[in-house]
Amino acid sequence: MKTKIIKISPDHPDAQAIAHAAIVIKNGGLVAFPTETVYGLGANALNDQAVRNIFLAKERPADNPLIVHIADLADLSILARSISPLGQKLIRTFWPGPLTLVLRKKRIVPDAVTAGGETIAIRMPDHPVALALIAASGVPIAAPSANSSGKPSATSAQDVFQDLDGRIDLILDAGRTQIGMESTVVDVSGKQPILLRQGGITKEQLEEAMGTPFNAPGNSTGIARSPGMKHRHYAPHAKVVIVHYETPKKMADKMQEMILHFRRQGKRVGILAMLRKTQKRPSADVTLFAGATPAHIGRNLFRCLRLMDARGADIILVEGIPEHELGAVIMDRLRKAAETGRGK
Repeated sequence: MKTKIIKISPDHPDAQAIAHAAIVIKNGGLVAFPTETVYGLGANALNDQAVRNIFLAKERPADNPLIVHIADLADLSILARSISPLGQKLIRTFWPGPLTLVLRKKRIVPDAVTAGGETIAIRMPDHPVALALIAASGVPIAAPSANSSGKPSATSAQDVFQDLDGRIDLILDAGRTQIGMESTVVDVSGKQPILLRQGGITKEQLEEAMGTPFNAPGNSTGIARSPGMKHRHYAPHAKVVIVHYETPKKMADKMQEMILHFRRQGKRVGILAMLRKTQKRPSADVTLFAGATPAHIGRNLFRCLRLMDARGADIILVEGIPEHELGAVIMDRLRKAAETGRGK
C-alpha cells in the first residue's frame, strides 16, 4: 500500500480533499487526520473489518479500546443507550473539545471498537478538518492516535508518515496540532463519574463544571473502558528519566551527576528542559527546550521525545514541573513514558 499525503488548510479545509478522504472511509480504508489534540487514525466505526485494520496498522493490542469521533450530537443516539444528566452537562460545557465520555454502548457498535466491553468512548473534536471529514463520511469515525502502538503520539503529519507509511491509505496534513496531548476521558456510564485519563481538559476544569470533586483517577480493572489504561504508552526508544528537585541548582547538580553516570556506560544523554530557557544546565549531548508554559510544553512534548530519538539520545533526562492543572497532565504522560521506555 502506498500512503498518500494531502495538504489541507486547518481552518478552511478544501471540500475536494475532504470528499476524497470521506470516500476512503466509506470504502473501509484508513485515514489519518488532525484533531485539536493529536492526529487520529480513522476508520468507519460501524465497519468491523475497517476497525480491525486500525489495530493491524498500529500493531495495537486488541484489548485497548478506541475512541469514536462524531460531528453531530444526533450520532450519540446511534452509538449510546442513554446519557446521564451529568454527561449532558459535560457535553454542553466542553463539546466540541478535548473531552471523551464513556457511555453504555448500543449493539450496533462492533466489539472491536470497545475491546469487547459494554461501554463506548465518544468525543466531538474541535477541529474543522476532523469535523468536516466525519460529516462528509456520514458515519462515526473510530480513531486512536495515529502512531505505532506505544510510541509518542503523532502531533504532525510527518510523525504519522514516519510510523505508518505503507500501512494506511491517506494522511490529511493540516500542520501541527494545537494541544499536543490526548483528550481527557470521563466515565459517566455509572452512578458516579470516574476520571479514566487526564488530558486536554484538566481535572480542575471538570470539577468546576460538575460541582463535585473526583477522588482520584480511575485504574484499569478487567476490560478497559478507555485508551491509556493498559499497555505501553508515549515511550520513545530512549529511556526517560524524570529529575524533580526543589531548586534549579539542585536539579542541575543531580543532572550533572546522572550525565556522568550514563556516559560512563557509553550512553548518549539528552536533557529535555522545561519552563526556564535561560537557566544554566549541564552540558548534554542533546538539549531541547519544551516550552515556557505548561500549554507550550504540552504542545511540544511528544515532538521533543521524537526528536530525542532522531538525534540519537539513549537517555532523556526530563525536568519535572509543578503538578497543577495542565502540569499534572504533562507529568502523567512523562511518568508513563519513563515507566515504559525501551532503552537502547
